[in-house]
Amino acid sequence: MPKGIFNVPIAENEPVLSYAPDTTERAELKKALGTLMNVELDIPMYIGGKEVRTDNKISIHPPHKHSHCLGYYHQGDETHVHMAIDAALKAKDAWTKLSWEHRAAIFLKAADLVAGPYRAKINAATMLGQSKNAYQAEIDAACEYADFLRFNVQYMTDIYAEQPESAPGMWNRVEYRPLEGFVFALTPFNFTSIAGNLPMAPALMGNTVVWKPSKTAVYSAQVLMEIFIKAGVPDGVINLVYASGPVVAQEVLSHPDFAGIHFTGSTKVFQNIWKTIGENIHNYKSYPRIVGETGGKDFIIAHKSCDALAVATGIVRGGFEYQGQKCSAASRVYIPESRSEEIVAPMLAQMAEMKMGDPTDFGNFINAVIDEASFDKLAAAIDAAKASSEARIIAGGNYDKSKGYFIEPTVILTTNPRYATMEEELFGPVVTMYVYEDNKFEETMDILDSTSMYALTGAIFSQDRYAAELATKRLSNAAGNFYINDKPTGAVVGQQPFGGGRGSGTNDKAGSASNLMRWVSPRTIKETFVPAHDFKYPFLDKE
Repeated sequence: MPKGIFNVPIAENEPVLSYAPDTTERAELKKALGTLMNVELDIPMYIGGKEVRTDNKISIHPPHKHSHCLGYYHQGDETHVHMAIDAALKAKDAWTKLSWEHRAAIFLKAADLVAGPYRAKINAATMLGQSKNAYQAEIDAACEYADFLRFNVQYMTDIYAEQPESAPGMWNRVEYRPLEGFVFALTPFNFTSIAGNLPMAPALMGNTVVWKPSKTAVYSAQVLMEIFIKAGVPDGVINLVYASGPVVAQEVLSHPDFAGIHFTGSTKVFQNIWKTIGENIHNYKSYPRIVGETGGKDFIIAHKSCDALAVATGIVRGGFEYQGQKCSAASRVYIPESRSEEIVAPMLAQMAEMKMGDPTDFGNFINAVIDEASFDKLAAAIDAAKASSEARIIAGGNYDKSKGYFIEPTVILTTNPRYATMEEELFGPVVTMYVYEDNKFEETMDILDSTSMYALTGAIFSQDRYAAELATKRLSNAAGNFYINDKPTGAVVGQQPFGGGRGSGTNDKAGSASNLMRWVSPRTIKETFVPAHDFKYPFLDKE
């Protein structure tokens, strides 16, 4: 493997395994799924290196089979949050003083564990707990997380190597210190890799962390914690707690040593967190770093010159992979009238081939949405479309939660470009399509740009380079990740750093050095070798 700065291996993207029939990885994953389905989980919190259990046990059920109990996790309260904060602060001095090479080694080892002996387990836990099919689990829990670990180490070494110029007689250097206090990581259900990256990135830079995962992703979070411990993360550096969001936020955001938050979740929650931080700003020792990604209302716009089959496939994959529960999932589509049939027909044909059901059946492309609340919201939106005079359903429209939370991939065709499902984030397998007149391409871009509060991802499909450039420039603020002739999902660490603006977050680009810079407080040091002994400058000399 090639070497980077400071002789650290240069990160390379983890190869994606196929899980095709008769492959070793498929057999190993099937075995792991069978084992995990038949072992009752008892998941503790991890605080200061100790497993902490309570009398309040919460059951865990696969979204696709809610009659099956995978086991239980131990719910905490404010006392456990206090314990986690205290443990993080206690561990901080030793962790901060540890040489960066040893922090790097721990997380490089974690990457090899994820990509190697833990690959089947982390993928299986993601499939069962979050209802992802084998491929979606592989590209997320195994590959993307290994990439986050390896690339972040490379970015850390690049940051440390960036030093200022020094004039003769002096030496200037920058010390990249961790933040003063502890960092809070609040992580989502939809990507195991994000759940692992949010506490890991600050920890890599020398911070200690209190981590609260989504209650619907506790299973995979526990496996990640197991990997951290196996890799050698010291006690108290990352503390995993399960408590209600308001309880954790109250204790964390009111603490004087709160130094920052690394967040992925809903816009409303993030805005409330920001508001609370502002209200408490006079209590903190420093100004907290606020880093967040909050979802989107991601778009595809097709120009009349587009490759129609590519657009159709982009809608199907971009809108329905992982049940449309990716932050980047395509959820609103604008297609030209003259090409509409060429796009819609193959889209419907591809959708007709998709099977829906349990992810342990490798023939199923579509699985369940995450929980009943999500199911009910999506079902209500579908029912509203059925009753609307401005919309009609041209594909899907069915749903059933008798055995699991299954929403059929659904396409709504609307005559109103500002119809509710063109504006509001649904986070599910529902795509809304609007057909525009060919000569109103620029006008449609104006509508697109002003319709939604979000600006995470978007795509233009065009074989006309002038149109592609026009869209790229016109929609420059509409998406933090923009795609030309590709679906708006699938950002790869090291290739497409991820994040958006407007209501989609702070755009600090996970999977890049710019994100890691948020978790350090640089100190500039100037050393003068031969200091001046007189205040006078040459201009004071007499002529």
